[in-house]
Amino acid sequence: MDRPTRAPKSPRRLLSRLSGDVRGATAIEYGLIVAVIVIAMIASFTEVAKTTIDVWNNINTKVTKAR
Repeated sequence: MDRPTRAPKSPRRLLSRLSGDVRGATAIEYGLIVAVIVIAMIASFTEVAKTTIDVWNNINTKVTKAR
C-alpha cells in the first residue's frame, strides 16, 4: 500500500517531487496521442462531408436540369 503523501513545505520541494515523479507520464503521452488522432479524424471527416455534399449537390443539379 502506498504511504500517504504530505504537502510539501516549499515550492522548491514541490518542483523537486514533481520532476522526479514519472507515474503519470505514460498516461499523459497516450492522452496526447489520442488527442492528435481525434483531431486528424475530425479534419478528415470534415473533408469527406464536404466532398459528399458536393456530390449530392451535383446530382441534384443534373436531375433538376434533366426534367
